[in-house]
Amino acid sequence: MFNRSPAELKDVIAAERIGHPFLVWRDGGGHQRILALGPATWRVTIGRDPEADVSLEGDAEVSRAHALIERVGQEWTFVDDGLSRNGSYINQTRALGRRRLVDHDRISCGNSEIVFREPVVKTGDSTVSSRDLAPVLPLSPMQRKVLLALCRPVQASDTATPATNRQISEEVHLTVDAVKAHLRVLFERYGLGDLPQNEKRARLVATVLLSGVLTAKEF
Repeated sequence: MFNRSPAELKDVIAAERIGHPFLVWRDGGGHQRILALGPATWRVTIGRDPEADVSLEGDAEVSRAHALIERVGQEWTFVDDGLSRNGSYINQTRALGRRRLVDHDRISCGNSEIVFREPVVKTGDSTVSSRDLAPVLPLSPMQRKVLLALCRPVQASDTATPATNRQISEEVHLTVDAVKAHLRVLFERYGLGDLPQNEKRARLVATVLLSGVLTAKEF
């Protein structure tokens, strides 16, 4: 679930920017789904029923009416009354009754996983983490060239993957080792250094495209 494409990462970052809590999961076809928990939402149904708010109809291990997510005051809680066939788990611990949710909790129902996100509230209308913001210092000309080459396939098609180091090196006329060095600096600059290696590149692409660091005219 967490090996997201650049397009999926862009959708998650966009949801983070809005600032409301949200749920993210994959449906039976493997497509990422996002449900915003806005001010007017107070209850979310989870189950195999196609009419459920979080429908897991492709998962035979999920009960038709499996569990609920409810708002209590300003907090969001997960509710499993014990009637679901195979139970529910939060961060691999069996969830019974009502449990308060916190950011990045992983809810397992059957073979499906739902992630609860609650972006940190900051001043203003936008609630985005520091890793999603444009850098304070300007990019060097070569850093910009490397970023453009990295993002070019994704900008052309949301289903594409970022350019490889070899493709970048051929476009900007650097060695592969030099490209890697520039990317390491960019990963750290955007707060992505601690992410799994297979997620860094896609997350960097999604971040710079959404933040406006690179504009369409540059591609």
